[in-house]
Amino acid sequence: MGADRLDEVLDAAYACLTRYGARRTTMDDIASAMGVSRSAVYQYVRNKDDAFRRLAGRLHEEALARARAAATSDAPYGERLHGVLAAKLDLVLQLAGDSPHATELLDGKARLFGEICTTFASGLRDLLAALFTEAGTAEGVEPREAADICVAMVVGLESMPGARDLLAPATAALATGLLGAPGTPPTPSATPPTPSDPRGTS
Repeated sequence: MGADRLDEVLDAAYACLTRYGARRTTMDDIASAMGVSRSAVYQYVRNKDDAFRRLAGRLHEEALARARAAATSDAPYGERLHGVLAAKLDLVLQLAGDSPHATELLDGKARLFGEICTTFASGLRDLLAALFTEAGTAEGVEPREAADICVAMVVGLESMPGARDLLAPATAALATGLLGAPGTPPTPSATPPTPSDPRGTS
């Protein structure tokens, strides 16, 4: 029951954030959104900063869990890559769509959310690097480099109109270049077949 009540507090904090922003929101606002007294809110969070940190943590942890599920699924590598990147893009677009204030939760330089954002970004890169390590990468590209390229691509899409529609073709293009082909990674130890002579034998 305590966890459920905390979720209610965080939901109320999010509603206030989207309306007022983190700076202007008060504990009274959060309590009012829940329909309880301010003292009741203090049973679950220390102050509004604590509420917003917990909220940011919950949102980023949920997104990372979706990315982890995609990365470790049995789907082809191209689909798994798309799932990981979609988890990040969806988080950004969800918050941006709800309110300009909600994007404060994504500010890696903010005092309240910086560490959370950094941890999320690191976790995402680790998942991608592990995926590329398992799949194999194109010659001359290290798994960590491939991960950074993918993150840079999805960050670039975040401000583009129709970003969700662009993600699939963009991911397919990356998979072709980084994996060799979408969902079909190269086998580094394999010896490429000798091409047949188109002139035939004499």
